[in-house]
Amino acid sequence: MDFYFDDLPSTSQSTPKSGHEDSLMTEDTDNESPRGKSSSLSMTDIQEQNTSSKVTDISRRVQELVEKINNSRTSDQKMMDSFQDKLVAKVTEMCQQMKEHLFTVYEENSNEMQVKLLELSEVLESCTKLNSELLEASHALAGLRGALAISQTSEP
Repeated sequence: MDFYFDDLPSTSQSTPKSGHEDSLMTEDTDNESPRGKSSSLSMTDIQEQNTSSKVTDISRRVQELVEKINNSRTSDQKMMDSFQDKLVAKVTEMCQQMKEHLFTVYEENSNEMQVKLLELSEVLESCTKLNSELLEASHALAGLRGALAISQTSEP
């Protein structure tokens, strides 16, 4: 932050020598001439104007600094709002990409599961067929054994 106090007018006032001041005061009180009084008043007026001018100048500069700070704050707020908008847009975009990727993975997994379920169905169907054939073979063997047992008992 820049402060511009380097180029402010000097606040020191030159004061007349004590001897000169006394002579002015003596003239004013002794002569009571209008010229002496106006000279004394104009010196005071000049000092008041100088002081007032300096205060006004300082006030103006302080106001300019406050305006500069406020403008900077407004600029910062706009920058943060812009950053927030861009961040929200980027996060939304990334979420959308993640969703799309997730749906792609779901699709791939679904296709793989469909293939595996089809293979499982074929295996189960094959198992059912083999089980039926095994039962037929078991019945055939049981019948054969029964026939053999009958034939062995009848031959003596």
